[in-house]
Amino acid sequence: MTQMLSATPVADRVAQVQRNTAETQISIRVNLDGTGAASLSTGIGFFDHMLDQIARHGLIDLDIQAVGDLHIDGHHTVEDVGITLGQAFAQAVGDKKGIRRYGHAYVPLDEALSRVVVDFSGRPGLHMRVPFKSGMVGGFDTQLAFEFFQGFVNHAGVTLHIDNLHGENAHHQAETVFKAFARALRMALERDTRMGDVIPSTKGSL
Repeated sequence: MTQMLSATPVADRVAQVQRNTAETQISIRVNLDGTGAASLSTGIGFFDHMLDQIARHGLIDLDIQAVGDLHIDGHHTVEDVGITLGQAFAQAVGDKKGIRRYGHAYVPLDEALSRVVVDFSGRPGLHMRVPFKSGMVGGFDTQLAFEFFQGFVNHAGVTLHIDNLHGENAHHQAETVFKAFARALRMALERDTRMGDVIPSTKGSL
């Protein structure tokens, strides 16, 4: 009788990063192979809500604790969370062997529709076209969505294209963007069984 050998379990891709400046103190832990669990505290309620979309729809465990100079505004907090999250992703994804590398998603919410495409290319680049219909959603300045994603791509080393194709409500616009971002990440970070232990690039490195 032939005995079947069980596959060697693959370790979860986990990283923890801290960033401390005169403006913010941030601690982030990510598990790219999680279940979507989230513990989030940035002091900006709507921003926490958007980060929760990344966790839940990306199946990424996120623990983000941030204290920033919100008495000024939310800029430093949102930007620095993006920077620190990008650093954590870069550490967790490692050499990128066996990942799909590319991911894309379209996500609707009522009248709003957004498309996000990501490439774990090792080259930071951001195109973002989101004509927000309001400057504020709750306590969140919608201009800061760009700062968050710019900080993320610069430090995760990804190319990211974000387009809000339709939308009249800024809450809906933002939520479709973050949900589509999460789903694109999920696709790009999946381990491709056909790829095996190979880096998905003709260059041999990413």
